[in-house]
Amino acid sequence: MMRWVYLSPHLDDAVLSAGGLIYEQTLTGEAVEIWTLMSGIPANPELSEFALQMHQKWGTTTAEATVATRRAEDQRAAAMLGAVPVHFEFLDAIYRRGTGGEPLYAEPVDAQVPPQEAALPEHLCEAINRRLNPDDRVICQLAIGQHVDHLLVRNAAEMLGRPLLYTADLPYLLWSPKDLAEKTAGMRSTLYPFSDAAAEAWLAAIGEYRSQLSTLYESWELLCQDMRAHWASQGGIRLWARTEPQGEGLDSGPKA
Repeated sequence: MMRWVYLSPHLDDAVLSAGGLIYEQTLTGEAVEIWTLMSGIPANPELSEFALQMHQKWGTTTAEATVATRRAEDQRAAAMLGAVPVHFEFLDAIYRRGTGGEPLYAEPVDAQVPPQEAALPEHLCEAINRRLNPDDRVICQLAIGQHVDHLLVRNAAEMLGRPLLYTADLPYLLWSPKDLAEKTAGMRSTLYPFSDAAAEAWLAAIGEYRSQLSTLYESWELLCQDMRAHWASQGGIRLWARTEPQGEGLDSGPKA
């Protein structure tokens, strides 16, 4: 059976960006899976300064405990939407280190990909491709907001050599709406309306990512308000597709 496969860089991105559509798809009997690429547990228990800061904001302790907490949140959110979560073992940027043990990213937003990670998109692509079936429809993030992990996953998806659909990264789109035109150049969009029940399920699923709420938005109330306003202005959720044949390694942002 054909599956909708959502590629999620982190343990919340797909639900944040497309939860209402996922709910509508599963409600009609469609098979939906959320594949989170950067959800592995680091072997090195030492935290970089940036990772330590993030853990403090999230109210978590070790990397192992943090990833376990986030995976559990993702499982609950996916279940609320009727989707199947799949967790890959690649590490979040905040945990990745170079060959000498040095942290690779002091700040993953607007970061350049270091030479040590030049082959990472290819490795991601191979891991994705091994699990895909020929009839699967793949949806990835546009990488609005320039988070290095979003860019790497988009690059990997575009190496698959198959048609892709794209969803706008939320809440990044709310913060950087001007990025949308650049990220969707050469694409057409299709609007997918969703019901009030889907909107409520979407927000409830987002609310399951409790450890992340403090860094996602100023407050839960404001996040709900801005998400509802965005949905109302759009009349639904948009997916983008290229108007020309999909090529390998299409340019979507900084590369090594």
